[in-house]
Amino acid sequence: MSCRPFLRWAGSKRALLPQIREWFPPQWKCFHEPFLGSGALYFSLAPCFAYLSDLNSRLTITYGAVQRDLAKVLDSLRVYAAAYEKHAEAFYYHVRDSIDPDTMEDHELAAWFIFMNKAGFNGLYRENSSGKYNVPAGKFANPPVICDEETLTACKAALGPATILNCDFRETERRAAAGDFVYCDSPYAPTSDTADFTKYTKDDFDLADQRALRDMAARLKAKGVHVLLSNADTSVVRELYAGWEMREIQRSGGINSAVDKRGKVGELLIR
Repeated sequence: MSCRPFLRWAGSKRALLPQIREWFPPQWKCFHEPFLGSGALYFSLAPCFAYLSDLNSRLTITYGAVQRDLAKVLDSLRVYAAAYEKHAEAFYYHVRDSIDPDTMEDHELAAWFIFMNKAGFNGLYRENSSGKYNVPAGKFANPPVICDEETLTACKAALGPATILNCDFRETERRAAAGDFVYCDSPYAPTSDTADFTKYTKDDFDLADQRALRDMAARLKAKGVHVLLSNADTSVVRELYAGWEMREIQRSGGINSAVDKRGKVGELLIR
């Protein structure tokens, strides 16, 4: 029983699933995804025993609320949907600039997160140095579906056997055991000197973090864990993973605000 994610996400692997799944191990005991995002890979497998985690506490609270308290999430989300239908972009900016989601109950924060994700620009999640969400409104040919009850209900069912955690990716090493499968879709190494979409939370994911991820993956492999990573196809990444098995894949570069500049972006699967 697979389902599509309930969130849009910049860099989502949904379109690349056929290629990624070719590099799956034939079987595994427990699935670990420490950079959860939209969970496209998990939802393509679900339901299965899994640890799903992310450093973004608002994201993991949202997943937890969908898993445990979807009825209340939907009640709050319907309010957002109705207001957005009347006021569109003006309402988006009112919510973004005047509401502090960290003062809300979990189901209210989840509705806020889903609304901002659906109505914001290209499924991008970004915080400034103060931790404030600062993504501009999206531009749509057709209004987005803010409250997709069918998808959310399917995702709630798929999340049933999963444990959802708010933590750093390094915690995965403590939990993963021989025979498990760990998939890491971390913030990517920048593809140019001006690339700026690595600021996923107020703390950057820098080169030291990229090295720490590589070293953790190597230790996991050494103890019999199946490991698969995605990253940008850059000289830095190829140097970091020299000697590892790599496969080149391409996705649409959907973040650029100029549609004619999106094109194809090179990525690597690494194991």
